[in-house]
Amino acid sequence: MNLSIAFASSDRETVDQHFGAAAAFAIFELGAHGSRLREVAEFIDTAMDGHEGKLDAKIALLEGCAAVYACAIGSSAVQRLLAKGVQPLKVANGSPIDALLSQLRSELDGTPPIWLARAVGLRQKRSPDRFDAMAGEGWEE
Repeated sequence: MNLSIAFASSDRETVDQHFGAAAAFAIFELGAHGSRLREVAEFIDTAMDGHEGKLDAKIALLEGCAAVYACAIGSSAVQRLLAKGVQPLKVANGSPIDALLSQLRSELDGTPPIWLARAVGLRQKRSPDRFDAMAGEGWEE
């Protein structure tokens, strides 16, 4: 299992940029034995000018990533990323990338959020008697 996770980062150590205006993305590969920096992509035109065209290259770059972390992200970018199967995640400015990768590793070892479970092909384990349990509680429509 290897997941590509992107971070909007100017220093490759912290998440410190808005998605649309990000000057760079650090893409890490998260695997069974840890993580490693796979790629750094830098963009020249980072002005937040409201033009949707500036997102095209960033979204194309992130295709195949399971998630992208940024300090902020617009709704248009969120919709476009989700359509490509990339989960956008907003975190506080200055969030350490190493800590976020460690958190992902812990979630994978425990009960991952649904987007992460989907990314690694896990399925929620469901009890075969879950409906019997609901009926026993007096659950009604």
